[in-house]
Amino acid sequence: MGNHPVRDSHHNNNGSNAPHPYSDRFICTVLVKRCMLTKDRAKDIFEKKDRIRTQIESGREKERESESSSRIKNPVTIVDVICSLNLSRADDPSLDLDEDTVFSVLADQWGYPYKKIDPVKLDLNLVTTTIPRSFAMKHLVLPIARENGNLVIATSNPFNTEAIEDVSRVAQVPVSVVVTSKTDIIRLINEFFGFKRSIAAAENQFSAPTVDLGNLEQYVRLKSPDELPANDQHIVNAVNHLFNYAFDQRASDIHIEPKRNDVLVRMRIDGVMHTVYRLPRKVHSAIISRLKNLSRLDMAEKRRPQDGRVKIDRDGVEVEIRISTIPTAHGEKMVMRIMDPDILLQDIENLGFTAHDLERYYAMIHRPHGMVLVCGPTGSGKSTTLYSTLRRLSTAEVNTTTIEDPIEMVHEEFNQIAVNPQVGITFASIIRNILRQDPDIIMVGEMRDLDTAENAIQAALTGHLVLSTLHTNDAPSAIIRLLDIGIPHFLVQSVLTGVISQRLVRKICTKCMESYEIDVEDLSRKGLDIHSEAPLTLYRGKGCIRCRGTGYYGRTSVFEVMPYSRGIKEITTADADLNRIRETALAENMITLRENAINKMLAGTTTLEDVLRVTWEQA
Repeated sequence: MGNHPVRDSHHNNNGSNAPHPYSDRFICTVLVKRCMLTKDRAKDIFEKKDRIRTQIESGREKERESESSSRIKNPVTIVDVICSLNLSRADDPSLDLDEDTVFSVLADQWGYPYKKIDPVKLDLNLVTTTIPRSFAMKHLVLPIARENGNLVIATSNPFNTEAIEDVSRVAQVPVSVVVTSKTDIIRLINEFFGFKRSIAAAENQFSAPTVDLGNLEQYVRLKSPDELPANDQHIVNAVNHLFNYAFDQRASDIHIEPKRNDVLVRMRIDGVMHTVYRLPRKVHSAIISRLKNLSRLDMAEKRRPQDGRVKIDRDGVEVEIRISTIPTAHGEKMVMRIMDPDILLQDIENLGFTAHDLERYYAMIHRPHGMVLVCGPTGSGKSTTLYSTLRRLSTAEVNTTTIEDPIEMVHEEFNQIAVNPQVGITFASIIRNILRQDPDIIMVGEMRDLDTAENAIQAALTGHLVLSTLHTNDAPSAIIRLLDIGIPHFLVQSVLTGVISQRLVRKICTKCMESYEIDVEDLSRKGLDIHSEAPLTLYRGKGCIRCRGTGYYGRTSVFEVMPYSRGIKEITTADADLNRIRETALAENMITLRENAINKMLAGTTTLEDVLRVTWEQA
């Protein structure tokens, strides 16, 4: 591709008049040659570059003046100038000419691999202990991995050979270079070295068990990484870094797990766990204490599980964090669930229902009384469905009350009650009190036992709409489950309006989606029977910058909606047969979880692998 001669002409320094590969002229020429810029646009940029540089430098100077800690100045390059103009690509105006695009094109021309760094996969110690932060920031080089005995260095300027050779000398291993965007390198240096600095300082400060964390309020405005002052408590900085990192990576849960010699910090992203940090054992107690204080838990109690919550204001958006601690062999483990309102409170139409199932679900929830059950295992999206449904139903004309253990997310439109057995507030007992509070809609977090179920059914019998959850594999099993816990069949017949079951499947990343063909026989061997003679076209993600190479970005629900029809009611007897209920529901056009998942697969929403993963029990 003619890449290596470019690199060779630079390294050989043969005295030719060819422009330096990192010069303004060379970079503009390459972008024109690769159809990223038109000649006229490149000429215009070249003429105005000095004025734009001055404007960018002036803006950065003001930012530095407003910060409490000084920052190392990096020169404004022609790439900064181009990216500041927010241009579209000449070859495809629907795509942006952003920094990643520019550097990937330049890397290809220079003969170096381009890498979009996934922070989740970086080793904190490797990044922060190989070279000092000041050196990394001055030269914009970042150690990111060890491969085949080489240290992999990410940089936006692979021709800074002196700095790269210095890193090789310090690390005492050969170095291989990958190109990464300048913004990513600066962000990762600030993020990783800032977190490491906080942890290291905290390790010294909190090596003793007695820690004064100061006066901390329950409602906290989370500071951005740039805003954290140098004189702040180190452990406060570290916790801020953790939260910022989790939000940036779209994590749903943060796990802090003590081990014998260190502490693992893991995050669940799109349903999959990733280890993101290994921290010194000494800071475990301090971090747990900080988080306990934020969520108003008993800091002295380490032997019993505790539950708490904290609301965080991040960039004007309120996010609730639900915190749970439990004692393990090596100390207290803490899990923080991030209750993002954008996920928990959605329009029902966006949850993943088909038009057929949505119509049936609306018919269930818009009845004035009765019971609607949402079924599925933990982590299947039941809370999102219930909260989104309550928000749709909750108007100024109705009184909505929920009983939860614990309250998933505080929402001012609902009257929410947290179960607290220590003071006599259980699912079963509080329903009786709620009925004297003139409710219209009652949401019971979970039908755990006969007592709860009986009281919920009583509420539905007395003219209220009751929503609740059950842990069953599919919708027909919910009827058998109610009978198993001791509810008489005639009460089930009287109150049940309908049942839905659901699962979460990962969505294919739209940026790297590709199609492929598969034989129907191959699908049949995997347990999917699709009536087609020709090979089917399915979709998957190749893996890209946006999805971190996973091929997936975000999740959506698949549903099984079963209205409690007259036909199913007639076969709900004391010795009801599950298979007969299922057959009746299918005869009445119930679409199963697996069928709905297959339809999403054929439409290009999810993959064959995810359909098999989440609906295996339906095979």
